[in-house]
Amino acid sequence: MPHAIETHGLSRRFGAALAVDGIGLDVPAGTFFGFLGPNGAGKSTTIKMLTGLLPASSGTARVLGHDIATDGLAVKRSIGVVTDDAALYERLNGAESLTFVGRMYGLDRATVRQRAGELLELMGLDSEPRKLLVDYSHGMQKKLALAAALIHGPRLLFLDEPFEGIDVVSSRMIKRLLVDLVAKGVTVFLTSHILEIVEKLCSDVAIIHRGRLVAQGKIGELRSPLPLEGRDGVRGSSLEEVFLDLVEADAAPVSELSWLG
Repeated sequence: MPHAIETHGLSRRFGAALAVDGIGLDVPAGTFFGFLGPNGAGKSTTIKMLTGLLPASSGTARVLGHDIATDGLAVKRSIGVVTDDAALYERLNGAESLTFVGRMYGLDRATVRQRAGELLELMGLDSEPRKLLVDYSHGMQKKLALAAALIHGPRLLFLDEPFEGIDVVSSRMIKRLLVDLVAKGVTVFLTSHILEIVEKLCSDVAIIHRGRLVAQGKIGELRSPLPLEGRDGVRGSSLEEVFLDLVEADAAPVSELSWLG
């Protein structure tokens, strides 16, 4: 399978507002793929369409070789998803939550017990086994959501801002885990506002702005010093400079606050 994700003219409307406007994504299988854009650009809406949480208004999407509109269940069996809101059952503890998810994916009890134990230990969530998720910190909830996304061994992992609220030690562990998964053939589809993380981890990126794709390709290719209709007409050398050129070319200068300084 050459591509884990392929979309053609994928769009989503909310009333008169066009949140995602005819994007064409090509995500090679087994890559660490970064999906970038400013707030409100359409990233989360795109992920919801690709994971079957939201129907497209028009266009097509194939995920792991399956049409998401006609064969969504096959897609959902093979992917893991961490949304920007953890979406957890707060009256369960960590082990109960992972057991529920694992059983929903059809894993037998012994496999669920083994995998849940390993995941809780890896995420540093095993020290208070009776603690309910409602009492978890935001970072702990994020780590449990990642554990739940991994328990069934997905071939494609969608991560929407997975490092938000995560401490430095846990962040380093998660980065190593994700790199190891990609080395084993798993495709990781990552959105993050922390461009340094994307630049360090991802081999391929796509940038969305106002619902439209404005760039897609290898990070090294996007950073090359080619002419660009941006703020200064030349593409920058860092991913941050490329990103700003592409999404803020028409941004007005920041005004100073009149009551400060």
